[in-house]
Amino acid sequence: MTIPAGRINKLFGTDGGVMLSLYAAFPDTFDTDTPLLVTIDGLEVPLYCERFERRGATGATATFADFDTDRRAQELIGLEFRIELHEEEDDDEFYLEDLIGFAVEADEAGSETKVSGTLTDYYDSDTNPLFELEIDGRQILIPAVEEFIAHIDFEGRRIHFVLPEGLLNLE
Repeated sequence: MTIPAGRINKLFGTDGGVMLSLYAAFPDTFDTDTPLLVTIDGLEVPLYCERFERRGATGATATFADFDTDRRAQELIGLEFRIELHEEEDDDEFYLEDLIGFAVEADEAGSETKVSGTLTDYYDSDTNPLFELEIDGRQILIPAVEEFIAHIDFEGRRIHFVLPEGLLNLE
């Protein structure tokens, strides 16, 4: 997502440096590997900072690659710049193999019987991913699908499955 992040105000120094006004949306943790985006002649142009130094909460000085003279930097004065914000990694993201070793509680729909065991393995397959459960000393394979997972307790390392009738062969 690209958002307006500031404006290039005036020249600063003699080596193509510029003064920037930063909007409130400008990230506090700006990384100079992230380009500032400006529109020049209808084209989006990335500006890579060779130097970036904050001046208070709403100001900064910068020099950009390929804009190393005052004459070149003058072309940027007055332009608003944008920055690409990357969505934060979703803290809830996990991989199914992360569930190996979790305690398992499973019951079949329509049955009063609950069984306990351990999730001992995960078999990754595009067509039919499987969990291997160890219940009462038996190895049971069940489809690794979201519909069968009733609850995952990551802190307690427990998982509760509600499975279709007959899948566990409890008789």
